[in-house]
Amino acid sequence: MCLIVFAWRPGHAQPLIVAANRDEFYARPTQPLAPWDDYPQVCAGRDLEAGGTWLGLGGAGRFAALTNIRQPGQAAGLRSRGELVAGFLCGAQSIDEYLAGVAERAAQYAGFNLLLGDGQRLVYASSTVAAQPLAAGVYGLSNAGLDSPWPKLLKARAGLAAQLQDYSVQSLLELLADAQPAADAELPDTGVGLATERLLSSAFIASPNYGTRASTVLVMDAKGRAQLTERSFGPYGGRLGEVFMASWRG
Repeated sequence: MCLIVFAWRPGHAQPLIVAANRDEFYARPTQPLAPWDDYPQVCAGRDLEAGGTWLGLGGAGRFAALTNIRQPGQAAGLRSRGELVAGFLCGAQSIDEYLAGVAERAAQYAGFNLLLGDGQRLVYASSTVAAQPLAAGVYGLSNAGLDSPWPKLLKARAGLAAQLQDYSVQSLLELLADAQPAADAELPDTGVGLATERLLSSAFIASPNYGTRASTVLVMDAKGRAQLTERSFGPYGGRLGEVFMASWRG
């Protein structure tokens, strides 16, 4: 998952609104959004190579999402980062208990950002900074820290904030479909070279081998019920399918 913008509004009728793109190699096998056979309380896409996920819901209003941190010279992790999301959704530990366990083994993962929610709290943690509960607000994550000023994050976060009073699933999917690259002068330097920085600078990425595999919109109400929509894509951004789940609750 390479771009997540979200509104956290405790006490609101719809406290959590999320719009997210997962970027990955098209060849990596993936299961679309669905309840999991082995953990029926979990609703998420699934990485069939390592068994984890990038965004999903668990029982009792549990929510988790992940992005990778892109750093020059970063070593591959011993464990898949997708298990950080899956472990929380499949389990019953509190956020604090779960993050204590993550901290003990954090060095086994390449860089990551992690969001965990339980319907009452939303907490941000990463491989580089201590966990922090989030106050009400509109936030963004890409492949650096929370609210790092990357062009696509700033643009998508502003787009979400502008439509919070009058949004639709379709309008949020359109926000995620923005394929306009950033200007070269605005690009971060994450050690992948200028051509790749350009490719990765748009909210929606399309190429022959790597790009946006899924666009997901999640709206959760105050009772923990969620509406999820996921669009799946293949090479060059070709649309493969769409899944809609209304009033899902684990």
